[in-house]
Amino acid sequence: MRSDRPLLGIPLAVGAVLFVVFANAAPAHSADEAAAPGQRVELHECLAVGRVTESGRTAIRKDPVEAMMVSGAFTPPQEGDELTTPRGDVTQWQHVEANEAGFRGEEFVRGYAYFQRDEAESRIAILEAAGHSMAYVNGVPRTGDVYSYGTTKLPVALKQGTNELLFATARGGLSVALVSPEKPLFLDDGDNTLPDLIVGEDDEKWGAIIVVNATNQARGDLSLVAAGPDGVEHRVPVGPVLPLGTRKSAFWVTGAPEAGSENVPVKVRLETNDGTTTTVVDERELQLGVVAADDVQKRTFVSAIDGSVQYYAVRPARPVLDADVPPAMILSLHGASVEALGQAKAYSSKSWGHIVAPTNRRPYGFDWEDWGERDAIEVLDLAQERYQTDPQRVYLTGHSMGGHGTWIVGATHPARFAAIGPSAGWISFWTYASRSDPEEELSPVAQMLQRASAMSRPRLMSRNYLQQGIYVLHGDADDNVPVEQARTMRAHLATFHTNVLHHEQPGAGHWWDDSDEPGASCVDWPDMFDMFARHVIPRVDQVGQVEFVTANPGVSATCHWATIYAQQRALEPSSVDVRFDPGLRRFHGTTDNVAALVINARHVRPGGPLTFDLDGQVIEVGERTAAEEYYFVHQDGTWAVSTAAPDASEKGPHRYGPFKDAFSHHMVFVYGTVGTEEENAWSLARARFDAEAFWYRGNGSVDVVADVDFVGAHEPDRSVIVYGNADTNSAWQGLLDASPVQVDRQGVTVGERRVAGDDLACLFLRPRPGSDVASVGVVAGTGMTGSRLTERCNYFLAGAAYPDVLVLGPDFLETGAEGIRVAGFFGRDWSVDGGQLAWSDEDADAPAAGN
Repeated sequence: MRSDRPLLGIPLAVGAVLFVVFANAAPAHSADEAAAPGQRVELHECLAVGRVTESGRTAIRKDPVEAMMVSGAFTPPQEGDELTTPRGDVTQWQHVEANEAGFRGEEFVRGYAYFQRDEAESRIAILEAAGHSMAYVNGVPRTGDVYSYGTTKLPVALKQGTNELLFATARGGLSVALVSPEKPLFLDDGDNTLPDLIVGEDDEKWGAIIVVNATNQARGDLSLVAAGPDGVEHRVPVGPVLPLGTRKSAFWVTGAPEAGSENVPVKVRLETNDGTTTTVVDERELQLGVVAADDVQKRTFVSAIDGSVQYYAVRPARPVLDADVPPAMILSLHGASVEALGQAKAYSSKSWGHIVAPTNRRPYGFDWEDWGERDAIEVLDLAQERYQTDPQRVYLTGHSMGGHGTWIVGATHPARFAAIGPSAGWISFWTYASRSDPEEELSPVAQMLQRASAMSRPRLMSRNYLQQGIYVLHGDADDNVPVEQARTMRAHLATFHTNVLHHEQPGAGHWWDDSDEPGASCVDWPDMFDMFARHVIPRVDQVGQVEFVTANPGVSATCHWATIYAQQRALEPSSVDVRFDPGLRRFHGTTDNVAALVINARHVRPGGPLTFDLDGQVIEVGERTAAEEYYFVHQDGTWAVSTAAPDASEKGPHRYGPFKDAFSHHMVFVYGTVGTEEENAWSLARARFDAEAFWYRGNGSVDVVADVDFVGAHEPDRSVIVYGNADTNSAWQGLLDASPVQVDRQGVTVGERRVAGDDLACLFLRPRPGSDVASVGVVAGTGMTGSRLTERCNYFLAGAAYPDVLVLGPDFLETGAEGIRVAGFFGRDWSVDGGQLAWSDEDADAPAAGN
């Protein structure tokens, strides 16, 4: 039996080991004859230079090597060649040989490693490297494996003669190998996302496996076929796979497993179909675990963010007493390098609540920010629906990076959790890495980038914690996350919060367990869970006061019956403090930096007039009848009220920016094909690089299509990322022709101002025409120098924040913030005139062409 089923709109379009030794000043590996299928070549000598980049959890970076790559001035280094670092130090390229563990040392910390490889003829190889943040293979960017997962296996094109491989190193180690593929199309089972089969359940279970296209042709004719315990085959189209591309692709199975079995083998086939003939090109047998309904389990789902398959782990409740209320839910966030399954296993079973562990998209992922925070809330919603938990008894905890996530997610969504319990948690990237928040005086353009990072700073929203009980747990000898992080937050909270408990375990380090009982004490701390059990989220009709802060309504807008719909100053903290007096039928309070506010009065008994007193202005609205929501807009110092919702074309919780927000709503990447050969090649490579990076960072799966294959009317509520400019990408017309930001080969226009030059990079987002929720993101350069400059805009790095629009000059990688030409935010109506933008001095008065 077989069923054919598309995956949420995905279809859019179409051995042996060889060691090579060299001893040249500029070392070169060589191959005298064609490589045999499966042959593996380890590259174990290179030229390396360390500590030459200056970056961090920020959009601003300085990098002399990348600056040369962008300008086209990079030439093969020789041993002893000197480089001046951003700090003014002079360092040299050094000849380095690998040991049995690969390359290790200071030369591989925030630097570069350069290899040459001579080939007897052109061929395609699989690059297997680890320890790098990215690579250039003959100038073509490919994603890295900075955390050394060992799963990054990318097809690359090697030319006849000398090939150059340049790796951006990060954490002090590197390994590099080239493997000859055994097939042009195949499955890579080294990074599977697999469900557990639950005894007694026969519903669909999603999985994902990597499809590798080791050819120079795009493929749109691939499908995955799999059958579960019931023997029914299900077919899922893979969707477009780029030339020399990989894609994490979905399959699904059905059927209930037999009780008592440990695993069920599932065969997954990769098939092609030319319209008449179906051909099996590869097959893998995967083992799906079988677990009892009350045992720790993995559950998979298809994410609304990008259509990819993700999982979460659950330790189900094991009730002892008959209860009249649904079970509680404890959302637990894991630390860096930890799998969600391991997080769930670190707890003992609770009689009164399910423990649910989302993944953050990866063991390192997004530090529970950006798409990591979205993953946590997506899983919370899915698990609440599946397990029918008590909506008033929801708790949040996490360890290490997950402790940071607890501070972040708890502050961002205060009404979703009755209590939170960070363990060994750091506060923010700034307090953890530099031990303090940045206090230096910033330029106006740099201030815009700092504003974009506001949601990464939980202390800006710390008064939201007043709605939660808090238990702070830390070992006082923690050498990973210093106990000062916990003490700093406790001292801060003590100035206004009275419902805070804390415990420092004497002599304990980062991960500790002082009990013989099941569960690790540093996460499964009895006193913390006892505190959780004594807190509940009030019903909306029990809430008499809402004090709420947000820095971005697109991430966090609503708290009980109040919604901050829009801001006066984008991405600066906005707050409301409003009380409801039921006897007087009156809402009264104050706001700060709020342009639009929504009060939901569904908890107010209909039949009488309502009074709203906001910032000293009194508004009577007559009887509350069918209307439940009242919309207030602040203009010219006064509030106006309406029962009609704001126009969805304006900024609001449904779509607010900044730039990274475009990577949502099952986004599709569109590369340009109407430029020069060089421009087109860059556009395809850039889109492929981002798809690879989102897979690596976020376990993602993204449709990537050419502009000529993109149909704007197809799935209009999907976000679109456009690679290229108005001259090189035909999708620009229709998506961006009405945008106040325009990019062409000669420059960038922002509103009435023009920055001329063929060496500018530009990132921005706009609302997608015809959609109330989707966005259009743009990754553009005015020429090849500007296009290459975008390659080190690491917007998938948590903490690296980008405003609505950002224009960079060619000196950006040398001067940092001084190389920013313009940065800022569009107005509530998505206009330039109504927004807040900062220009560098030399461009502040540059008029747009024709104005």
